[in-house]
Amino acid sequence: MSETNELTYSDVSSHSSKKDLYLVVHDKIYNASSFIDEHPGGEEVLLDVGGQDATEAFEDVGHSDEAREILEGLLIGKLKRAAGDPAPKPLPATGYAPNSQESTGLGVGLYALVFVGVLFAFGAYKYLQSNGAEGGK
Repeated sequence: MSETNELTYSDVSSHSSKKDLYLVVHDKIYNASSFIDEHPGGEEVLLDVGGQDATEAFEDVGHSDEAREILEGLLIGKLKRAAGDPAPKPLPATGYAPNSQESTGLGVGLYALVFVGVLFAFGAYKYLQSNGAEGGK
């Protein structure tokens, strides 16, 4: 499908039934009618945001890469904003990346800190052991 098709909020809002369901996510319009029965979260979740901006609901769930690929397959166009439309939902600051550098950086740093602590403890143990052995002579 082509993203050149532009629809307004008014156009999208008229598509909110199970057999005719449009969603807006990041100003792109998706026809979820064919997917509603397959949605793992149930049809109610989609019907609740049908015909409106579902960006926040979509991002809050933390959808997988596979879900995002399925969404791209449902793309039918782009939202054409008009005066009086709701404000666009902001894009996530870092995008969807649960295994991003920031999330793994803490884990690696924590392991490094534990490793240095163990080395320090081992060195202190050996130092005290050698001084204790010499003091006993």
